Amino acid sequence: MTDSVFNLTVDENKIAVVTIDVPGEKMNTLRDSFADDLKALLAQAKEHAVKGMVFISGKSDNFIAGADVKMLDSVQKREDALAISELCHQAFFDMTKLPYTTVSAIHGAALGGGLEFALACDYRVGSDSDITKIGLPEVQLGLLPGGGGTQRLTKIVGIQKALEWMLTGKQIRPKQAKKAGVLDDCVPHSVLLNVAKEFAAKKKPQAKEPKLDKISQLLESNPFGRNFIFKKAKENVLKKTGGHYPAPLAIIKAVRASVELDELKAYKTEAEGFATLVMSDESKALRGIFFATTEMKKEWRNDDAPAITKTAVLGGGLMGAGIAHVSAVKAKVPVRIKDVAEQGISNAMNYTYKILDKRLKRRIMSKSDMQLTMNRITGTTDYSGFKHIDLVIEAVFEDLELKQGMVADVEQQCQANTIFASNTSSLPISQIAAQATRPENVIGLHYFSPVEKMPLVEIIPHEGTSQETIARVVNFARKQGKTPIVVKDMAGFYVNRILAPYLNEAANLMLAGEPIEKIDAALVEFGFPVGPLALLDEVGIDIGSKIAPILEKELGERFKGPDAFTRMIDSKRLGRKTGRGFYEYDKKGKKVDESVYELLGVTPTPRLNKSEIAKRCVAQMLNEAVRCLDDGIIASPRDGDIGAIFGIGFPPFLGGPFSYMDKLGASKISSEMSTLANSNVIFEPCESLVAMAASGATFYGDKPAEAALIETADVESEESSQEQATTAEDVKGDTK
Repeated sequence: MTDSVFNLTVDENKIAVVTIDVPGEKMNTLRDSFADDLKALLAQAKEHAVKGMVFISGKSDNFIAGADVKMLDSVQKREDALAISELCHQAFFDMTKLPYTTVSAIHGAALGGGLEFALACDYRVGSDSDITKIGLPEVQLGLLPGGGGTQRLTKIVGIQKALEWMLTGKQIRPKQAKKAGVLDDCVPHSVLLNVAKEFAAKKKPQAKEPKLDKISQLLESNPFGRNFIFKKAKENVLKKTGGHYPAPLAIIKAVRASVELDELKAYKTEAEGFATLVMSDESKALRGIFFATTEMKKEWRNDDAPAITKTAVLGGGLMGAGIAHVSAVKAKVPVRIKDVAEQGISNAMNYTYKILDKRLKRRIMSKSDMQLTMNRITGTTDYSGFKHIDLVIEAVFEDLELKQGMVADVEQQCQANTIFASNTSSLPISQIAAQATRPENVIGLHYFSPVEKMPLVEIIPHEGTSQETIARVVNFARKQGKTPIVVKDMAGFYVNRILAPYLNEAANLMLAGEPIEKIDAALVEFGFPVGPLALLDEVGIDIGSKIAPILEKELGERFKGPDAFTRMIDSKRLGRKTGRGFYEYDKKGKKVDESVYELLGVTPTPRLNKSEIAKRCVAQMLNEAVRCLDDGIIASPRDGDIGAIFGIGFPPFLGGPFSYMDKLGASKISSEMSTLANSNVIFEPCESLVAMAASGATFYGDKPAEAALIETADVESEESSQEQATTAEDVKGDTK
């Protein structure tokens, strides 16, 4: 079977070992030929009269990483998608009916269709390696598990845990999987095959009840309890997603079918749900996003560029602490924190300690691993220990002279090839590098807060930055677990440049009398994870006021921030950090601070509906995104979509600002902006958008949302494999 993904060998005890190895690929994925290959394999096994079968991967770091989503390229109608699910169902049913015992020996990722394959086996044995993770992350692509996952997983782990795993798409570690009953054993990789063969020699197991605690058992064992579980699950999904994503609701329906309908109808419910979701706009948008991020991993890559093995961070504030954290924890390199005060260093180190301590208490990491990680972080109030640093990242406030002075210090204290990266959110990098003696080593590296959660980082070379510096920083950002986009060196770069007019419009609407909570609700209903005024509170109103003049000076009047904000700053209403901004904050949460209206001289007088409010704010963002593309700030609409989604939480189900404009059409967007411009010239659509409207052109050509091979193993996470902002704390939109 040399052309197959399956290679069969049979030992003297008639135990077959099937090596899964997709030729020419890094990842094993379930492909179009899978069902035929499996059928041929089982026929060959019958010829050998095998008495047991072990499936093991021929790849070093994955079992089966998921289904080959390229199959969806050929799906023209719903019936084709339905056939894919039904074909998987039949293939896995064939496995369960074999007269001998089957075992999956899992090392590395067993995700999506890979886990569904393993669930169809009689036993599953996993290696205890850190790279072994199992999960059903289809929800992140706007899908549900279509190979029986909603049915089989529920019967193994119970309703509540199955819903939790599938609705979050979380990846489960081996010990957790064993405790839940998904793995029958968890052993060192060195003995994985031998242990799996021992299981294969056993009789086929009887069906077992899920391992549930008493409360879960009580709830899941009767119709009233189950009804409560499904009702709460639906309520939570709608609260979190605003009803914008159909996949979670379809997952709940399929899981419910697994316990309330007969087997045939239950599997049919899953297949029908899968087919509907494949054809949905939401899934197409999410698949396009993950395709784009996969493609971006190939860009600016230079494996010959010297690796960054030692880093330093200037500034122990919130941003500096976050940057140090992802460098030590994700990139696993030593980090030297320099701050003017010992307390700053202590606070920064404590930042990582608190995060790791939570993981320790949840038994996600061991005490020794925690200590090893903390040992990577050291501190200093001078430049001692900087001599052999490869990369220095400054994370101080927006002061050009201060940053230029830091460049000079680093050039004096470090190696000739040490890179100086500025985490500035608005200052042009060319200005920061203006007095550098080695400007080729100076670059922008703009993170978003909180650093450990936000997946995006903007990399900003100035005209004198060397190609090697760019490549080294891109490589390092990826080691930190980030999705980097390389943007042109202009004030505000990309993310803050499209965010500023959006926030300004929301503020102007509030000053015109629209209630605070109504404005925020309008944009949350549109699909943003948090409203613009709540976001301003999270960023810090003082921070926004410092950035606005820089953008106005460099880019023009349309970036002028509301003058009224100076009153809020003078009264110490800076947002969450001072307990008051547009909202009041306490331990119970937040509520609108009604006294802010009096402070700003505003009488709440609602005039617009929520749709109109959202349209005005989003129009400013879309217009500026097109200008960024025209100015070469971003290299492509794809980069603009990824930057907006991962940087400020633009609704993923809309695919990003450029995909959204393609969906609506440039003519509609331009017409709506022109109408708004009748009352305020700031809405005037930019020239290229008007030209596109006239010609009927689109940003992505004839195919706005490209689709290709998406390996679900590329969807990485610690707690949940979807690292997209979902709360106010997850999207600050700025770095300070």
